[in-house]
Amino acid sequence: MTKKENKPQFKEIIVVEGRDDTAAINRAVSATTIETHGYGISKKTWDLIASAYETRGIIIFTDPDFAGNQIRKRIKEKFPDAKEAFLKRKDAEKAMDIGIENAEPEAIIAALEKAKASKIDREDCFTKQDMISDGLSGDQAAFEKREILGKILGIGGGNTKAFLKKLNGFGITREEYNEALRTIDNKGN
Repeated sequence: MTKKENKPQFKEIIVVEGRDDTAAINRAVSATTIETHGYGISKKTWDLIASAYETRGIIIFTDPDFAGNQIRKRIKEKFPDAKEAFLKRKDAEKAMDIGIENAEPEAIIAALEKAKASKIDREDCFTKQDMISDGLSGDQAAFEKREILGKILGIGGGNTKAFLKKLNGFGITREEYNEALRTIDNKGN
């Protein structure tokens, strides 16, 4: 069994502040994250959070500092039933820096478990082969097709690897995926 297979998986999408937080989360658990990129959350990011909230649920997991609390408050106002994970300040400190990116995997797992994150045991539905056979990998046309498909599915675009992670992470069903592909193919004819 690989190390990745031993990591807990959760149903909800975890909303964090930045890519270093995502990296820390992924060291601890197998999860999909949405990054706010600070307090000035873009419309595109709000839309992603809304899609995650409606389909799989979200867990707000921001830094235990003033900025993190302000971001948490804004998200919680829009999504009142969102779960919340909290790190103790001492678990998030390193030198003069405070953030989830500084936490040990055990502290992250404990915070998610206290948030009542829903553990899941499932295999990913989509593979890299799907990306290739459906024309979603390899060139500029594939990039454009991913962007359109991501918009239809409400998960946004991205490179092939990121898009594949979103398909599996947001719990897109094979039926939803195929229907969206048919929509794209019908528009092309």
